[in-house]
Amino acid sequence: MTESVTKPLHFHLSGIGGAAMAPLAGMLAESGHRVTGSDAGVYPPASTLLEGLGIRWTNGFSEKNLDPAPDIVVLGNALSRGNPEVETVLDRNIPYRSLPQALEEFFLPGRDSLIVTGTHGKTTTTSMLSWILHYAGRRPNFLIGGVAENFGRSFGLGGGKEFVLEGDEYDSAFFDKGPKFLHYHPREAIITSLEFDHADIYTDLAAIELQFRRMVNLVPRAGRIVAWGESETVRGVVAKAFCPVETYGFTPGLDWLAGDVEFTEGETRFRVSYRGAEVARIRMQLAGRHNVLNALAAIAIAHGRGVQREALEGALRKFQGVLRRLEIKGETSGVLVVDDFAHHPTAIRVTIDAARHRWPGRRLWAVFEPRSNTMRRRVFESDLAASLSTADAAVLGAVNRAKLLDDNERLSPDRVLQTIRSAGKKAEGFETAEHIAEYLASETRPGDLILVMSNGSFDGLCSKLLVKLQDRTAPIGKSNG
Repeated sequence: MTESVTKPLHFHLSGIGGAAMAPLAGMLAESGHRVTGSDAGVYPPASTLLEGLGIRWTNGFSEKNLDPAPDIVVLGNALSRGNPEVETVLDRNIPYRSLPQALEEFFLPGRDSLIVTGTHGKTTTTSMLSWILHYAGRRPNFLIGGVAENFGRSFGLGGGKEFVLEGDEYDSAFFDKGPKFLHYHPREAIITSLEFDHADIYTDLAAIELQFRRMVNLVPRAGRIVAWGESETVRGVVAKAFCPVETYGFTPGLDWLAGDVEFTEGETRFRVSYRGAEVARIRMQLAGRHNVLNALAAIAIAHGRGVQREALEGALRKFQGVLRRLEIKGETSGVLVVDDFAHHPTAIRVTIDAARHRWPGRRLWAVFEPRSNTMRRRVFESDLAASLSTADAAVLGAVNRAKLLDDNERLSPDRVLQTIRSAGKKAEGFETAEHIAEYLASETRPGDLILVMSNGSFDGLCSKLLVKLQDRTAPIGKSNG
């Protein structure tokens, strides 16, 4: 905490149910402040976290939620002009911040900010780095955009010098339109990847590259950037860095290399070297080449900060992953149901690949909900079809909030499905999670794997699937649902 704050304050978080807002509420409460909040519905894991911390929130937005006036209102980036709490804050001149501004002001001063950025892998890499530092006894502070299973939560205030942050390039608030990571004063940064995303706020990849170059320009000469060296785009944004840049990947000639990679059911093994010298031999539970890269980046930062080989190896051997990253939801009548947060064509492709490595020999059904602001649009139609075609069969849900987009802008599930079928793969689309569950319960057989991918709840599809699968094995006249 910044030393200038000497007394507890009353913070009100408008939009407290957000993926990062709920952890911020927890950090403020654990720092001794009074915290209230409001949102249009708060669901797990945010609701579980807030309830466990004793933080109360109001369902719905109202000017009454700001009476008496808090010391500071943190406005979530989903709120805009016209929201009653936004209007009350402005009318009554109540001090307000965006989420990254609150972190910048109240948590980062005096800390070494270690930020993890990139289109893919941020949450897992942030979790890995935080866990390595914790395992090594460094008492890290951290804020993750998901629940790290080793910690059982998405934030921690260990009190040490390092603050590990997931650095998002999405904008911060209606009044703070720059990327969140520009507020985080990076001492060191990881760039995992860089592709076009967030089609609702960026016009093209060049617009995103500009923001990353701005972030790179904030890293001090005494800092460091660890960058995925196999991406021409990533190499481009770090080309004019004022600090040392270390590259990583599988390709000889990069600074950090992963070699001798072996995937077995339940374990991944690989050797880590830095400029030709072996640093560690890693065994971990996570599957997929993308997770080898995530671990390599986290190791590079931790090793550079003095974490020894024994701690690197021990931490990753015990690393459990992040909720909703190839998370097993259950197995019924021989069918395994797995949930994942993947919501970009590249993430879908590598998630399918990782699932094949982790559960070899199973027929794989890829089930996807076009829900993010990018995937609801047709910009990635052909890429989505190509990614889903790498599964044995695909099922596509309805476009979320479809009526908010014009016909010529909205993704067409029919076109995607037709492209997948033309590749010789089975593909079907349905309007509801209930219909998807009924279809899969009738079509799957023992030994199959259903991989459900969405950045939302998909209307409880995983639970519905397990019930339907259980029902089909129940004796006639009985139901286990």
